[in-house]
Amino acid sequence: MAIIALIMKNIAVSATLMCACLAFSMPIYAQASQSLDMDQWLKARFGVQHEKLIPIVAVADMYFSCQQQKQADSNLTIKGLITKVDRNVLAENLIECLAGVSAKSDIALNYGLKGCFHEQLSNLSLKDKQQKMALVTKAIASLSRAERQKSFTQCVTEQAINYLQ
Repeated sequence: MAIIALIMKNIAVSATLMCACLAFSMPIYAQASQSLDMDQWLKARFGVQHEKLIPIVAVADMYFSCQQQKQADSNLTIKGLITKVDRNVLAENLIECLAGVSAKSDIALNYGLKGCFHEQLSNLSLKDKQQKMALVTKAIASLSRAERQKSFTQCVTEQAINYLQ
């Protein structure tokens, strides 16, 4: 009889532990599941818009930085270029600013990187922003084209996501 009571007690403890484990793991699983569901929903809802926005953001970054380099128009903002300028006009402006240099060139890629990082650092003070941009310029000089392209792609993708929110 004592053995049966001990077994029953062990079963009760095991069942309690199992319920506790399930209770603690369900919210974590549910949260992960909700996160996956949200990601899938976001991709389904905004995927096409995001894909269309990426080249506009890339051209805006290049054009902005090109204009900054030439000190042509200090009133430009990347956000304004993306949200207010027609995509064809933006592309024509970039071609004009590049003055015969291909939009696929290293020069244009470097402009794009600088423009993208300029926007990422926009919340910093002017002094901090200048310091960080100096580091960005050094990093650009030391990276291979493939690494710069990858960095630009990631940066533009993040920017585009921010404009969809």
